[in-house]
Amino acid sequence: MSPSFDRSQLEFVRDGSVGLDFGTTNSAVARVVDSRPVLASFVTPQGPTQTFPSILYFQRHRGSAGTRLTSSAGPVAIDRYLNAEEKGRLIQSLKAFLADRRFDGTAIFSKHYTLEDLIALIVHHMLVDARQALGGIPGRVVVGRPVHFSTGADESDDQFALARLRTAVTQCGFEDIVFEYEPVAAAYSYERGLEHDELILIGDFGGGTSDFSLLHVGPSVRRRGRTSRDILGSDGVAIAGDAFDRQIIRKLVAPRLGLGSEYLSPPNKFLPMPNWPYDRLERWHHVSFMNNAANIDKLERLLQHASVPERIQALIHLIQGELGYQLHEAVRRTKFDLSVQTNTQFRFRCDPISMNITVTRSEFDTWIEAELAAIAACVDRLLNTTGVSANDIDHVFLTGGSSFVPAVREIFVTRFGRSKITGGAELTSVATGLALRAEEQWPGR
Repeated sequence: MSPSFDRSQLEFVRDGSVGLDFGTTNSAVARVVDSRPVLASFVTPQGPTQTFPSILYFQRHRGSAGTRLTSSAGPVAIDRYLNAEEKGRLIQSLKAFLADRRFDGTAIFSKHYTLEDLIALIVHHMLVDARQALGGIPGRVVVGRPVHFSTGADESDDQFALARLRTAVTQCGFEDIVFEYEPVAAAYSYERGLEHDELILIGDFGGGTSDFSLLHVGPSVRRRGRTSRDILGSDGVAIAGDAFDRQIIRKLVAPRLGLGSEYLSPPNKFLPMPNWPYDRLERWHHVSFMNNAANIDKLERLLQHASVPERIQALIHLIQGELGYQLHEAVRRTKFDLSVQTNTQFRFRCDPISMNITVTRSEFDTWIEAELAAIAACVDRLLNTTGVSANDIDHVFLTGGSSFVPAVREIFVTRFGRSKITGGAELTSVATGLALRAEEQWPGR
C-alpha cells in the first residue's frame, strides 16, 4: 500500500457498526447511536457539511531530504488544490472506473497506484475525519452499491466491480463487510417516518448510475423482520448526473475548445480535429489522466496547424493546468441553476478563452432526451418485470443529486402523479439507510 496511507491514523472500536456510501461525486458515512442514525460532519471553509467529495489530491513536497508525496481527500483536498502554487494531481469520480477492466490504476508522480489503492485512500481519509463525530469507527460496515455499476455490460462486470470495491474497503481495515443496494438503503431512511405499511418505489440518482427498487416497508415489516420477499425487484442504468454533465460539456464547452474546427494536414488538406480529447473531456474525471507528455505533444502538433489555434491552446491550458475540478464546478452550477430557474449563464475561463454563455432549461432538456428516455425505460422495465402497476405504488421516494432535475422528476410525475412523489435528505439518505441496515445486520453489537 502507498506510504500516503497510514493505518495508525485510524483505530477501530469494538462496538457498533457503520454505513458507508461511497459515491461517484460525494460520499457519506453514518452510525446508529442510541437508536438514531448519526451522519458524520466534515469541516469546509463554507461551514460543516455531511457530504464528503469523492476527490483525491496528491501533492509533492520538496526538501533537503528529497521529495515527499502526500495525499488528502474530500474538502481538505479541494482546499489544498485550489491554494497550491504548484498544482499536484487531482483525481475524481473513481467509482465510475470500478467495472472498467481496462483501468487498473495510474501513475502519480512516477508511483503506480491501483484503482483499489486510490479508493481506499479516499475512504480512509473520510473515516479519519469522521471518527470524532461518530464516536469512533466500528469494524463492521454495510457498504452501498449500485444495482448495475457504471460502464458494466453484464453481471460478470458487476461482480468484478464489486470485488474491487470490497478490496478497497478491506484495505481500510474493516473486519466485517456487507453490501446493500443503494436504493434499498434509501428505503430504510424513508421507512423511519412511516406509521403504516407501504409499497414504495425508490429512485436513487448518483453521479454514475440511476437505480430503482420496489419494496414493502413499514411498521409491520420491521416487527416481523424483513425478508428477501419484501424486495420485489431492483433495476438500474449507468446514466445519471455525470451523463447530464457530459451533454453540457459537449454542447457548450467542447466547441469552444476546438471540437468541430479543423487543422491543416500537409501539404494542403484540412481535416477535422480528432475526437479523442473531447471524448475524454466529456468525462471530466478523465482530464487529470490526459496530462502526460504523449498527449500534450499530440495537441501541440495540432496547435501548429489549427484553423482556430486559440481554442486548442485553451484545451492544452485546461489539461496542463489540471482544471478538471473547476470545469466540473462550472457545469454543476449550471445544472443546479437550471433546476430552480428557466435560464442561467454558463461561466468558465480557460485562457485564452473565456466562456459566458446563456443556456435555457428547455435547451438542456433537449440535450438530455436520450438519457431521460433510458431512465424512463428502466423504470418501466422494473414495473413490467415485477408485475406491479403504477396504481399499486403508494409513494415514490427520489434521492440523489440529479433527482432535483425537473425533467427527471417529470418522468415519475407522468407515471405516478405528483401527489405520490416525495424526497428528502437527497444527498445523505443512502448513508443513513446503510447505518440502519448495519444495525439490523448486527443488532446489539
